[in-house]
Amino acid sequence: MRIMERTEAARAVGTAGKAPAASAGPTLDVGFLLANHFTLSAFSLFIDHLRLAADDGDRSRPIRARWQVMSSRQDPIRASCGIGITPTAGLGDPASFDYIVVVGGLLHTGAPFDEETLAWLKKAAALGVPLVGLCTGSFVLARAGLMTGRRCCVSWYHYQDFRTEFPHHAPVADRLYVIDGNRITCAGGGGVADLATALIEKHIGRAVAQKSRHVLLLDRARSASEAQPHPPVAEGVADDRVRRALLLMEQNIAVPLPIADIARRVRVSTRQLERLFHAVLGQRPAEFYRQLRLRYARFLLDTTDRSVTAIALDAGFSDCAHFSRQFKAMHGFTPSDSRSAGPALDASMPSLAGSRVFE
Repeated sequence: MRIMERTEAARAVGTAGKAPAASAGPTLDVGFLLANHFTLSAFSLFIDHLRLAADDGDRSRPIRARWQVMSSRQDPIRASCGIGITPTAGLGDPASFDYIVVVGGLLHTGAPFDEETLAWLKKAAALGVPLVGLCTGSFVLARAGLMTGRRCCVSWYHYQDFRTEFPHHAPVADRLYVIDGNRITCAGGGGVADLATALIEKHIGRAVAQKSRHVLLLDRARSASEAQPHPPVAEGVADDRVRRALLLMEQNIAVPLPIADIARRVRVSTRQLERLFHAVLGQRPAEFYRQLRLRYARFLLDTTDRSVTAIALDAGFSDCAHFSRQFKAMHGFTPSDSRSAGPALDASMPSLAGSRVFE
């Protein structure tokens, strides 16, 4: 990912809520709210980036950055894995933080926060403090009415859950994180590390952000616009025949199967398979199969340095010119343009999973 992309994305974050820190104090102040049954990996990835950025070496002194785990009570907060984290502070002045990070976790296991904490979160929003939702923290912010009119990033795994609970929102499930003014939402997982890197680079500097990643043995930081690693295409498809057909397609990308062969394997006629695909996915099998292969090719272009010809073969296209024409018809630019411009062009890529599979 280009440094310019990360820097420009970071500049889009609102900075209301706290005046710039004096040179003698931390330049990045983060408060954490951990939901009941929160995701430990999301919390630990973010806070360890801060810890390593805050000091030289591995001494963990809060010099350049500072963090607090806040709660209305001092009882340990239990993660989804069963480990408890003891809060380090009560609910103080929300304007003292550059960001307030809400770490979500398991859905439908009771209220994630008490009313006092939710009221405090709304107060922070009213003061203009940037709010960050990690993992299902996006659900917490939406339930509190704090994502109205905002783009909201969710994991592909929880896409349908979000659509069901918030039918008037349009969630984004093909990005690592989304910055919309002073609201930031992140799908979770490894994307948390990329978001932490962007915020540290914005407030403390690129070298410090790189140092955190290097100590954690992480490779290049990805931009907000990079796609989430795609889920199995059959996820969420109820019809067993369509689901088995999708699995066959995914397992046979380099050497695509004829549609008639797929139909035979799932024990339906070709015509019946056409009708089933149209009813379930709104597309013909051949069209969906081609888009799946082109999406895989785009993933290889963004994440490897293999040649366009090699990627065309891996995606099941024997003719590179034909691959380029099909790729441009789907994405609006050629494979070579995609690689030279970098992942920022993902904004023009249709969300195949979001618009078809998860519906």
